Amino acid sequence: MFTDEVKIKVFAGRGGDGVVAFNKVKMSLGPTGGKGGNGGSVYFEGVSNLSALNKYKHKKEYYAENGQNGKSDNSEGHRGKDMVLTVPIGSVLHDLNSKKQIEIIKVGQRVLVAGGGIGGRGNFFFRGPSNTSPKERELGKSGEERDFFVELRFIADAGLIGLPSAGKSSLLNELTASKAKVGNYDFTTLEPNLGVMEDIVLADIPGLIEGASEGRGLGMKFLRHIQRTKILLHCISLESDDVERDYKIIREELKKYSKELIEKREIILLTKTDMVETKIVEQKTKQMLKINEHVLSVSIHDQDKLDQLKTFLLEALKD
Repeated sequence: MFTDEVKIKVFAGRGGDGVVAFNKVKMSLGPTGGKGGNGGSVYFEGVSNLSALNKYKHKKEYYAENGQNGKSDNSEGHRGKDMVLTVPIGSVLHDLNSKKQIEIIKVGQRVLVAGGGIGGRGNFFFRGPSNTSPKERELGKSGEERDFFVELRFIADAGLIGLPSAGKSSLLNELTASKAKVGNYDFTTLEPNLGVMEDIVLADIPGLIEGASEGRGLGMKFLRHIQRTKILLHCISLESDDVERDYKIIREELKKYSKELIEKREIILLTKTDMVETKIVEQKTKQMLKINEHVLSVSIHDQDKLDQLKTFLLEALKD
């Protein structure tokens, strides 16, 4: 099952303790207690794997390594190993302690989220003219602890939206090399799918229904994935008895969820032209042109229509 949000707690490593030690060799007497090593820090790093959050579903706490204690020969203890937690690009890290948000938008982007504790000083560092045999030392400091809510928002150029069975997944499969599951029943798409068309990333969002913005159906859970898209491809099946009603249902849900979504550039795609007569395609196209000047009809079985859509989309994204 696809995971696009998790809550985890991270612990940076504790610094090692300084030690009290003395050189017992004649002519070299004196304090030799070394400093403890610093604790490991915790980082988040962006990766291209969209399923990277799955591994956090059951394990909720992550610990960087503690620093080692100082050594008796004035050597510093080994530094604790850092903990690097990978998340998909497009992830938003909500620090529940500071209320700050961090966005991971590039593969390899690494962000420090919890600093390791500083190692304590050994007695060597407390020596002085008036204190030639110090027995003072410092304990290592605790590392930082942070609670995070991590949510994934796809970074896609265009998002396919619409009611269930509007043909979104089939269209994604034809336009890209995606292999999204297809079926003629409600909620076929149980998770978002991505595909790439000539360096353009397309996202197929699970079908929305009336009341999605209030938690009904599956769509509400995935509306966040179209927040970063440049263009919305609003798919409406020509088999519908009222395409304008279907359009308004989706637009209303977008508006309730986020005013930003309603302001995004939108292209209406009237799908499944092969399932209705030509006069119906023309009639419903004219009807929707009164609402939006960008209306295209398309069928996954009509290569000319698919090519027209590709060309239009490429030009629209250039603009």
